[in-house]
Amino acid sequence: MLALLMGTGIFLTIRLKFLPWRNLGYALKSVFAKPDPSKKDSSGDISPFQSLMTALAATIGTGNIVGVATAMVLGGPGALVWMWISALFGLSTKYGESVLAVKYRETNVEGEMAGGPMYAMKNGFKNKTIGSILAVLFSGFAVIASFGIGNMTQANSISGAVLGTFGIPTWITGAVITILALVVLLGGIKSIGRVCGVIVPFMAVFYFLGGILVIIINFQNIPAGIAQIFTMAFSPTAIAGGVGGTVIASMLSAMRWGVARGVFSNEAGLGSAPIAAAAAKTDHPSRQGYINMTGTFFDTLVVCTVTGLVIASSGVLGTVTESGKLLSGADLTIASFESVLGPIGGYLVTIGIMLFAFSTILGWEYYGEKSLEYLIKAPIAIKAYRFIFSIVTFIGATTALQIVWDFSDTMNGLMAIPNLISLLVLSNVIAKECFDYEEKIIKPERESRRLEKKAIVENE
Repeated sequence: MLALLMGTGIFLTIRLKFLPWRNLGYALKSVFAKPDPSKKDSSGDISPFQSLMTALAATIGTGNIVGVATAMVLGGPGALVWMWISALFGLSTKYGESVLAVKYRETNVEGEMAGGPMYAMKNGFKNKTIGSILAVLFSGFAVIASFGIGNMTQANSISGAVLGTFGIPTWITGAVITILALVVLLGGIKSIGRVCGVIVPFMAVFYFLGGILVIIINFQNIPAGIAQIFTMAFSPTAIAGGVGGTVIASMLSAMRWGVARGVFSNEAGLGSAPIAAAAAKTDHPSRQGYINMTGTFFDTLVVCTVTGLVIASSGVLGTVTESGKLLSGADLTIASFESVLGPIGGYLVTIGIMLFAFSTILGWEYYGEKSLEYLIKAPIAIKAYRFIFSIVTFIGATTALQIVWDFSDTMNGLMAIPNLISLLVLSNVIAKECFDYEEKIIKPERESRRLEKKAIVENE
């Protein structure tokens, strides 16, 4: 699975002549650019920024706090390098997914945009039978996965963190999450988009600044931490030592855990984020492709990097608990922040987990809803899904159902297979849209800016 995910990213990067990399600066500017009022042909439900925030809501989750720590224990600090590598190729995958989602989207009976890998398979494949079968499989896997990785595991992370830090019983936390989810989700994508447009930037900046503060205070440890990260990423066998223990890892384990945590953190190739991309108001598939592509950049190359550097510079990696087990997951990240900020560090991480996980619940509800909509066209089924999804958060917050989580993780992985097949089959369509946008939009814009600068210089 990981080879297929990475392989598709590498193939698309080369097929697109590295344009997703070369235009990353342009993509980042586009995220914060104000919509052009002269573009009357833009169709969609929410703004491009809200679409990205909805996608980021689902991807920036507990994986950025728990997943990074787990990868660095099981794969060593070098796993962080392989997270970066997977993210670089994931830019092209996320770009391609989003282009297809916008190009092949449809308008549903409610007048809302409906799109994603299932519609790309249905409308883009020449062999309609194969396309329809893959679309149904993807949608079914996505609906099941939404209840697990997008709901129960997130609710459980919130209730567990709140119980551990503040001592609040899980049933109280579960009830609060359920009510909040109901209020937001019953309003549909426009409500989700508005809430995510506020929560996601706030939570990301909040966590980022806290992490940067820890890194600055531990600045003297950063050179050694970075050296250890790169040494262990490419060393056959290497050892990282903390205060009370050691982490032994090989290059293969660093690669395995780094790529795995990276891919499942930014979701490039899983086919989930393009469902949000399809709802955006945009005049060209590539415009939204570039904007949604930055989700991988923000998720892995920014947020995960901060977590990784905090852990690497704290000296906590490799420490063992009283029971003799290596400190891992959320406990490792909390210990890393607390090593500098004291109890405040634990509160910061706990609040981060709460916001990250709740936004993931909102984002994944939309993915599951749109996937169900593809399978069942009745609007009443969608309203029932929103209600049931909200109630399930209470079960997730108060019950540890490991078998359900494992099953939903499997569904999450299975989503990627039809999606990656779709990306490879329709790679020529992606390339055509990419090169068309480059010639008609990006190059003229660059030439216009060059002439403006030239005119300013001549006037001076």
